[in-house]
Amino acid sequence: MLAWLKNYRRALLPGDISAGIVVAMMMIPQGMAYALVAGLPPVTGIYASILPPIVYAIFGTSMTQSVGPMAIVSLMTAAIVGQMAPAGSGLYSVLAAQLALVSGGVLLLCGLLRLGFLANFFSRPVMSGFTVGSALVIAGGQLKPLLGADLPHWHGPSAALGLGSVLLLVLARSHLAHLLRACGMKAPGAEMATRLAPMFVVVFGLLLVQALGLEAMGVQTTGKVPSGLPQLNLAMSSRHWQQLVQPGLLVGFVIFLISMSAAQSLALKRNEKLASNHELVGLGAANVASMLSGAFPVTGSMSRSAVNFAAGAQTPLASVITAALLAMALVAPTGWLALLPMPVLAATIIVAVLGMLELDTLRTAWRYDRGDALAWFASGAGVVVLGVEAGVLVGVALSMGTLIWRASRPHIAVLGRIPGSEHFRNIERYSADTRPELLALRIDANLFFGNSEAVQQRIEDELRGHPQARNLVLVMSAVSSIDTSALFALSELNQSLCRRGIGLHLAEVKGPVMDRLRQSDLLHALNGEVFLSIDIADKKLQ
Repeated sequence: MLAWLKNYRRALLPGDISAGIVVAMMMIPQGMAYALVAGLPPVTGIYASILPPIVYAIFGTSMTQSVGPMAIVSLMTAAIVGQMAPAGSGLYSVLAAQLALVSGGVLLLCGLLRLGFLANFFSRPVMSGFTVGSALVIAGGQLKPLLGADLPHWHGPSAALGLGSVLLLVLARSHLAHLLRACGMKAPGAEMATRLAPMFVVVFGLLLVQALGLEAMGVQTTGKVPSGLPQLNLAMSSRHWQQLVQPGLLVGFVIFLISMSAAQSLALKRNEKLASNHELVGLGAANVASMLSGAFPVTGSMSRSAVNFAAGAQTPLASVITAALLAMALVAPTGWLALLPMPVLAATIIVAVLGMLELDTLRTAWRYDRGDALAWFASGAGVVVLGVEAGVLVGVALSMGTLIWRASRPHIAVLGRIPGSEHFRNIERYSADTRPELLALRIDANLFFGNSEAVQQRIEDELRGHPQARNLVLVMSAVSSIDTSALFALSELNQSLCRRGIGLHLAEVKGPVMDRLRQSDLLHALNGEVFLSIDIADKKLQ
């Protein structure tokens, strides 16, 4: 906080105030809706939007990140806590807050241990598939409150109100900005009005409930919303600590991934630098604050952060202003919140999460790498079929599995000289000259225990295909490390080639790799030489 507060200028204040007001207007219906997704009373969503963003403003590094409830994390909370306690019970609320504490503790620990780099091991296609699968699960879970009952026995007034709200929100998303610009409104204002459309629809639904007496007709509303700020919550269940550790790890991991994705996209637009380890600390502290508020796990929201950015936010003071306005809304009389219709809140959730159904990543992956496309499908299907928690595990396993699978099958090219030059290239891609007594192989990967056997097998296959070869040159220009297993494999290859009268040579070895090799016996026992370049090796071995 000191980093941005000590350099704060008066000129930044109008943007922070306007963004704080806009996001606060957006947060009331959105926070309550996401609390319902988490299986908690609607007011809990507002509790989760007051103290956490203030704490994040102290420790976080993003200037425009909006921290609070988010659809996917709310869904994960419901999936995890719902297995331990019935929804609506006191224990359910306690465990949701306790999950926020466990997740926050995990994030804090990872930040202190500087483990922010771990987020890089969750590939973008897998994350996209996970997001799409979660969106479908959330949307499906909101059909009953949208229609007032299960299909096909829906409640008429509720269904009319809910489906009408969906229609209005979809039309607002697709046409409102264009219509407002046509009426003379400037583009930024039109875009902002479009983003605030859910708030206007919720207010309109509230007025309809009051004017037409829809509550008496059976339309469900949020019910009484307690006024006043959330009290300090220290309630925990000692029996459930062990059950919450593994889910807390997963939730913390997803919180960090979602938040960093949102924060980085906005930071790039302003040429700002994020510190991933500080972000871990900021998000961890925010979740501990959410637990103290009696709420549930929170994270940075892409849509809400984008609104914060577009509304003119310059510093985290905008989030502090949003939190202050939400606190004032709870201190003021809250009777009007009791009439918020559940079908309209369900409609806002459905339209919001269906906006997460982006398929650009799938289309790109399908054209570029079918393996990534299959990982997208598997991750999304894992969430829909197995549940959110299992879907996260499937995603992590797929990301790591894809990485290991590719690393275990490195690309190896047979090199030849480009005529009239000193350059050597892959003979499958270029018209390059080779000599039968010399076999030059370029290994395009680091050598480690996972691929050493595959590399040995490929070398033997190439030697069988070049029976006249008397010298084998391994071009190491793409090799940045060789572990102990690979070192033993090279030593065994050297001994085997020596018995067959074939020289083993190394070329273009990187400095750090050579430093490590000098500490081994391989260079002393090498049945050949180490050359500065493949060109030098080719000329000397003629």
